[in-house]
Amino acid sequence: MTNPTKDRVLIFDTTLRDGEQSPGATMSHDEKLEIAHLLDDMGVDIIEAGFPIASEGDFQAVSEIARQAQNATICGLARANFGDIDRCWEAVKHAKSPRIHTFIGTSPLHRAIPNLTPDAMADLIHETVSHARNLCDNVQWSPMDATRTEWDYLCRVVEIAIKAGATTINIPDTVGYTAPVESADLIRRLIATVPGADEVVFATHCHNDLGMATANSLAAVAGGARQIECTINGLGERAGNTALEEVVMALKVRGDIMPYETGIDTRKIMHISRRVAAVSGFPVQFNKAVVGKNAFAHESGIHQDGMLKNAETFEIMRPEDVGLSATNLVMGKHSGRAALRAKLRDLGYELADNQLRDLFVRFKDLADRKKEVYDEDLIALANAGLDSESDRLQIRHLRVVCGTEGPQTAALTMTIDGREVSTEATGDGPVDATFNAVKALFPHEARLQLYQVAAVTEGTDAQATVTVRMEEKGRIVTGQSADTDTVVASAKAYVHALNRLLVRRERSGTDLREVSYKDVS
Repeated sequence: MTNPTKDRVLIFDTTLRDGEQSPGATMSHDEKLEIAHLLDDMGVDIIEAGFPIASEGDFQAVSEIARQAQNATICGLARANFGDIDRCWEAVKHAKSPRIHTFIGTSPLHRAIPNLTPDAMADLIHETVSHARNLCDNVQWSPMDATRTEWDYLCRVVEIAIKAGATTINIPDTVGYTAPVESADLIRRLIATVPGADEVVFATHCHNDLGMATANSLAAVAGGARQIECTINGLGERAGNTALEEVVMALKVRGDIMPYETGIDTRKIMHISRRVAAVSGFPVQFNKAVVGKNAFAHESGIHQDGMLKNAETFEIMRPEDVGLSATNLVMGKHSGRAALRAKLRDLGYELADNQLRDLFVRFKDLADRKKEVYDEDLIALANAGLDSESDRLQIRHLRVVCGTEGPQTAALTMTIDGREVSTEATGDGPVDATFNAVKALFPHEARLQLYQVAAVTEGTDAQATVTVRMEEKGRIVTGQSADTDTVVASAKAYVHALNRLLVRRERSGTDLREVSYKDVS
């Protein structure tokens, strides 16, 4: 129950919009719906579901999320023009609580891009915000690059937006330029200076270019902001956005000096963090605050001794507060399906019967190959099992010959659009040979930008998580997979990236007839 003595801070999640703009972080339609459902279920107040004018795929995703959301306000982004705003409204209008978020860059650098004078931009802000308000009662307006906008002009355009009908004024630190003392002061001065400011909600949207996004967001709240814009895992362009898990847990743990509450069920943080990492292809760094693998790990002897005597000596929050299971090594080859379902439920995964059957088979196979099956192993299996079954490219069989004497060869069988094809290829090592085989079966011009291998757990029998990043004509995609065989994980990650590339092609309007496969069986 909410404490009536504490102010409520709204959590505005933009993982599906600003987060997905991270190079390579493309999510499929189904993945977007899944993440939106998890955000809605955990108590996020506003979900920015996408940029409807950007593509037909974005429009469909925002529209479907709007229809399905049970609790959250569903928001779409729109530039300062009537076409964007109309398209945004068409996408969000079926939500129980819709919102239009329109923006324009107001700093001198951004005003120069459309070559607008300050007066012309002010007129455009009035016209577009008024148009949005005529469509929707809930309108958010953002002066992009607000923290580098002249003070007098910022006050002027904020006042215009309020008079035109904006109900939320968001102040973005678009390039992560500001510092906490400035963030608090800017919000405080705007509320004190701009006529009508006391009648709207002020929001803060911070980027992490200087590593201060969380601090800037919390400072803005201290200055009077009552909405924080953030993403799961801090996903976002360049160095990312404010991390939802960080601001929410900071407010919860330090309520003594920050008397504010959110509606977030923090016990669901870890699960959604893992799912966003999986579907975006952006793994969480081990030392990431709150959700990193090492966030609750203690290696120093002094720390371990203190933890054994009293966990509060070195932990300011309990692992279970963020949904981290207290147990770890409990599963093995003798574990049954009911035990697996219960364990997955503890880890935050509710699987349908057919999904559980498939995962149970893969779990038994893994248990036969590994001495011990850890939580991280199960999470990797579950994430792989939740990938779309409708992927156009799928690996069926792979056999690799490698060693000190070359050439290394890979014999690969895949299904492409339901058709089984096979080939053999050579390369400089088993991974290169495997990738060459994939490319022989599915010709493409994508360039490999990143190939990264990390062990899921310890030991020589550990699963390897492989991440690949590829680029084609400016489109950047990331693929990820895990397997005890590093070459198999590499092949699956490479194909996963190609499937995401097909999604990007489709969403950007590329004629899918350009995509072909070669039968060299």
